[in-house]
Amino acid sequence: MTVTNKAGHRAEYDFGGLEVAGPMQRSLAAAFAAQSRNWTSHRTANTCWSKIGLFAQFVGSLECPPDDLDGLTVAALQSWRDKHIDTNSGRGLLSVVRTLLRQDPRLTAGPAAEELARRIPSPAPSKQSYEQAERERVVLTARRQFRAALLRISENTRLLEEWRAGHLVAGSREWKIGKILDHTARTGDVPRTTYPSGQVHVTHRKLLGGNRSEKTWGRLFLDRSELTALAVLLTDQFGWNLSQYDCMPVPTAAPSAGETTSVTYQIQVEKHRAGKGRWFSTENVTDSGADSPGRLVTQALTATAHGRALANTLVPGTDLLMVARSHRPEKKHRNLDRPASLGPLDFGIPDDLASWWARGQGLGGSPFQRARRTTVTHVGRPLQHTQGTHESIYVLPDPQVQKASRGVFEAGALEALDQARSTVFGGKIADSPDPSHQETATADCEDEDSSPWPAPEGGCGADFLLCLACSNAHVHPGHHPRLAYLYQQILSLRSVTDDRRFRERWGDHVLRLENLRDKIGLTAWTADPGRVSDNDRTIVRLLLKEDLAP
Repeated sequence: MTVTNKAGHRAEYDFGGLEVAGPMQRSLAAAFAAQSRNWTSHRTANTCWSKIGLFAQFVGSLECPPDDLDGLTVAALQSWRDKHIDTNSGRGLLSVVRTLLRQDPRLTAGPAAEELARRIPSPAPSKQSYEQAERERVVLTARRQFRAALLRISENTRLLEEWRAGHLVAGSREWKIGKILDHTARTGDVPRTTYPSGQVHVTHRKLLGGNRSEKTWGRLFLDRSELTALAVLLTDQFGWNLSQYDCMPVPTAAPSAGETTSVTYQIQVEKHRAGKGRWFSTENVTDSGADSPGRLVTQALTATAHGRALANTLVPGTDLLMVARSHRPEKKHRNLDRPASLGPLDFGIPDDLASWWARGQGLGGSPFQRARRTTVTHVGRPLQHTQGTHESIYVLPDPQVQKASRGVFEAGALEALDQARSTVFGGKIADSPDPSHQETATADCEDEDSSPWPAPEGGCGADFLLCLACSNAHVHPGHHPRLAYLYQQILSLRSVTDDRRFRERWGDHVLRLENLRDKIGLTAWTADPGRVSDNDRTIVRLLLKEDLAP
């Protein structure tokens, strides 16, 4: 089987080496071919291939290995599932192999198909966002390293430009270094001398101050560690995936509308899983000052300028942002999903380099997944992924989000409780009037001086409709006809009132009356509609006068 990635590179997979019978080898190859139609990277193919190998080993270890896929029994599939279902890596393995097996039409019906259709729990996220102190440590480490490289490259670029413009005194120290920098910009290295013994040394190491990279070619180029530090800062700022940096085109720039000191960059962001030609979306980022998000993009362009210029000289049309000078140009990578090296230049950040950088800085493992997760959860909206992925993969499982959400949930619950309390009858239900209580338009009041809504001059300042929300309110059967009539009249306003206004003005009162009705009982509430007096109708009309007015 041959798989071609989106860059046009081919990778071959030999199913003849699998430890299963020939018919099963051919069936697995056919399923692999059907599945690979949507693949755009060798990384995906390699992942699937490694899992097919594990499945083939399992089948070969069975007491009676089947000759072909249609010979797989339910018991064998259950044993395969039980072997792997309890771990994250195992669930991923089960999911990939199941998808592959279901490409075979013989496994789309029958008991084996039912077993393959069983739900496989999603792997628990193995990464979580950084706590604030952890994030600050990672970002500060990356910022220090990249800033030092940026200052170094900027200073030497200034010197090179002065040399090229003829502004330096011929023969001076600065002039000599400028000449070396011109050679470095054109070739990617400083002049070197090969001795009869075969040893190679920097020709002007005394003038340059040594033979370390930062004193030689590093004067104009980032090394791979410094490029990784830049990528860490970009991920922290924009939440980009690590794979984004392998093929990230140079941002295009245009002056911001109405601005003379700002510039807006259009950045193509790779959607790694989209495929079918829809691999990029565009993000606009503006540099309007030192604290603006676009300032880091401007700095990235400055730091990689000589690398990009050299790459375009070596292969015209090369236009990738994330370029670094390799310490070992002779060592070529074998990952054909990533851009090939050009002379001494490398592009992007491979996984092993990210891990190596973190270990060298005393930060543990690669920071990119955790940094991206931190940025995405902090921004609170999807970045280069769907809303469903944002919620299920980034937000809901993240311990930092869960921890930070406790206060929000508590406040929301308390607010909901307050709202619920405000829409229930807050007083007491009585069998008969109490002569010591004062009658109001909707209930009898036990003590207006202890009202939750005191008036400035004393007593109660609440609307009569709010009496039913007060703990001082007493409702007896004599109030039922009037309150039932009030409820009907409020509902009649729904047809002549805007929905939003009705909810705002009458919504709580309706819910409160319904709660009182439920407590009294529907039978008692509607016992005798004829008991509504003219006085009741007048009082209700006055209560609703704003909305009943012609």
